[in-house]
Amino acid sequence: MGAQPTPALSPPTRAFALRLPALEHDGVYAGLLGLILAWIAVRANGGLQLSDTTAVEIALDLVAAAVGVVAVLAIPSWRGASWGGVAMGAFGLFVVASAISTIWSVAPDDSWVEANRLVTYLAVFATGLALVRLAPHRWIVVVGGITIACVVVSGWALLHKAFPGWLEPDEVYARLREPFGYWNAVGLMAALGVPGCLWLGARRTGHGALNAAAYPATGLLVVVILLSYSRGSLLALAVGCIFWFSVVPLRLRGFAVLAAGAAGGLAVIAWAFAQPALSDDGVPLTLRDQAGHQLFIATLFMLIVLSAVGLAVGFWAERHPPAPLARRRIGIAILVALACVPVAGIVGVAASQRGLTGSISHNWRQLTDPNIVTPNNSPGRLTAVGSVRARYWNEALKIFRDHPWVGVGVGGYQTARLRYRNDNLDVVHAHGYIVQVLADRGLLGLLLSLAALATLAVAIALATGLRRGAAYRRTTPERAGLLTLTAVVITFGVHSLIDWTWFIPGVTIPALLAGGWLAGRGMLELPLRAPDRILDRVRAGARSRMRAGAAAFLVLVALAAAWAAWQPQRSINAGNAALDALAATPPDIARARDLAKTAHDRDPLSVAPLFDRAAVELKASDLPGARRALEAAVRLQPANPDTWTTLADFQLHQLKRPLAAKRTLSAALYLDPRSVDAIQLLLEVNRAIPQTATK
Repeated sequence: MGAQPTPALSPPTRAFALRLPALEHDGVYAGLLGLILAWIAVRANGGLQLSDTTAVEIALDLVAAAVGVVAVLAIPSWRGASWGGVAMGAFGLFVVASAISTIWSVAPDDSWVEANRLVTYLAVFATGLALVRLAPHRWIVVVGGITIACVVVSGWALLHKAFPGWLEPDEVYARLREPFGYWNAVGLMAALGVPGCLWLGARRTGHGALNAAAYPATGLLVVVILLSYSRGSLLALAVGCIFWFSVVPLRLRGFAVLAAGAAGGLAVIAWAFAQPALSDDGVPLTLRDQAGHQLFIATLFMLIVLSAVGLAVGFWAERHPPAPLARRRIGIAILVALACVPVAGIVGVAASQRGLTGSISHNWRQLTDPNIVTPNNSPGRLTAVGSVRARYWNEALKIFRDHPWVGVGVGGYQTARLRYRNDNLDVVHAHGYIVQVLADRGLLGLLLSLAALATLAVAIALATGLRRGAAYRRTTPERAGLLTLTAVVITFGVHSLIDWTWFIPGVTIPALLAGGWLAGRGMLELPLRAPDRILDRVRAGARSRMRAGAAAFLVLVALAAAWAAWQPQRSINAGNAALDALAATPPDIARARDLAKTAHDRDPLSVAPLFDRAAVELKASDLPGARRALEAAVRLQPANPDTWTTLADFQLHQLKRPLAAKRTLSAALYLDPRSVDAIQLLLEVNRAIPQTATK
C-alpha cells in the first residue's frame, strides 16, 4: 500500500466562529462594531436629552449582560486578568460612591440620572474586559471599529454643513455641532479617529487599498476638527499623536499618513474659512446651501486626491522599502521634528512684543480670569487663549470649598452653581473633569477617581509592554494595535480635563471600550487563547452551579440597571400624560391626579411630578392640596431655588399672601441671587404688600 496522505491541519476554532467564511474576516466585525458605535453617537445625541440617552443606556446594559454571561460560562480561567479586575473594581467603587451621593445631593433627580449613566459606562468597560478574554485575536475589530465610527460620525457631521437645506435648515452657527449638538464633541470624535488612521496607514499587513484609505480618512477628520473650531480637540489630538509616534515604531509610514491628511484637510479649510457663508454665524439658508455644496465638492476632490496619494505611497513603499538604518534615522528625525515644535513655539513667544514671561502671564490670565472677554464663534478662536471655562471652573471650586469632602452630589453642579454665578447663563456642567468631580463628589470622589485611573494605567502598561523594565519590546501587530487604543484613551482623557464631553455617550463609550479591552488583556508576554467551541463551553458552564449562579446574578444586575435607567423617563411620560388629561375638554381631573401620582411613584426624587400634582389640584380648586404638593417639593429639594420660587408664586397669586411669598422668595434669592423669575416676582410682591396693608 502506498503512503497515506497527511491530513490537513484544521484551523484553530475561533470565538464566535460562524459557518459563513466571509463573516470570519475581522473587517466584517469591525464594520459592524463601527456602525453600532456610530448609532450610539447619533441616537444618544449630546447626552442631555433623557429620552435619547435612556434608550442607549438600556440597550448597552442588556448587551453588557449578554456578553458577561457568555464570558462567565465559557471562559475556563480568568488568570492573568488581575489588573483588569482591579481596574474594574476601582471604577465600580467610584460609580457606587457617586450613586450613594444621591442621598445628600442638592438635586437628587439629576444624581439618579447621572448614576444611571455611570453604571452604563461601567458596563461598557466590563464588556471590553470580557471581550478580550473571549476573542483576544479580534483586537483589530476594536481598533478598526472605533476608527470606522469616528469617520462615519465625522462624515455625517460634515454633511450637515454641506447640505444645510436638507439636514440643518434652522442652524444659525457656522461651527459644526451635529449630531451631538455640541461642537467640541464633534471635534473630539474626529480626533479619536486619527490614531486609528495612523495605525491603518502604517501597518505592514492588510490589503493595500484598505490601508490607503487612511489618507482620505485623516483628511476628512482634520476638516471636521477645524470646522468645529475646537481648540481642546486640537490639543488632545496633539498629545495623542505625540504618544503614538513616541511608542509605535511605524513612524515613517504614520508620518506620511498624518502629513498628507493634514495637508489635504488644511487646503480645504483655508478655502472654507475664506467663505463668509461657511465661517460666519447667521447666514441665510440660500447662501449656506450654495456654499455647502461647494464645500462638499472641495472635500470630495480632496478625498480622491488623498486616495491616490495613499495608493501611490503604498505602492512605492512596497517596491522600494527603505533600509532598516535609513528607516531608523528617518524615525529619529520625525521625533526630533515633533520635539522642535514646542521649542519653536517658545522661541516665537520669546521674540514677541511681550516677551516670554510677559506672554505666559498674559495667556495665563486669559485662560484663568473668569471676567475675561471670551472669543466669538469664528475661525479666529482657534488661535485665542481666552475661554468661558474659567468662569465655570471658578464656580466649581467655590462649591468645592463649601462642600470639600463629599461635594453636592453627582450632577449637582448645575443647581449648586446658581448661588455663585455672576451671569444668567444656563450651564449644566463645569467643563472640566477635575473641577466637576471636586464640586459634585469632593475630595473623596477625586481620590476614588484617581485610584481608578492609576489601576487602569498599570493595566495598560502591562498590556502594551510600556512598564519599566519590560523585556518585551518587539513590535508585533497586536502591540501596535494596543498602543493605538492607548492613544485613543489618552486623547479622550486629555480632552475630558478641559471639557464636559465625558457626559456624551457617543465619544465616551469608544474610549471606555478601548480601556476595558486594554485592562483585560493582561501581560503582553503571555498570549491569550480564545476558548474553543464557545457554545459547547457555555452549555458546560451552565451545568456548574457556581458559574450559573454568577451568570444569573449578572442578568439580575443588568435588569435592575435597565429598570433604574428607565424610571425617570417613565415618570416624565406619566407627567406629560397628566398634563394632557388636564388640558382635555372637559378636564379629566381624576385621571390627571392618578397619572401625577404614578409619575411621583416612578421617580420619587424629582419635583416635576409634585409640580404636576399642584397644577391638578389647582385645576380642581383644591388650594390646600396644591399648597401641600408645592411644600412637599420644597422639602424634597430645599437647595433648589425653583421649588421656593414656585411656592412663592402660588402664595402670591393663588393664596393672596404677599408677605408669606416674600419670606419664601428670600430663600429662593439666597440660592440664586440672579434669578430673573424670582426678581420679577419680588417686584410684584412689593407692589402687592402696600395694597394688602391698606385693606
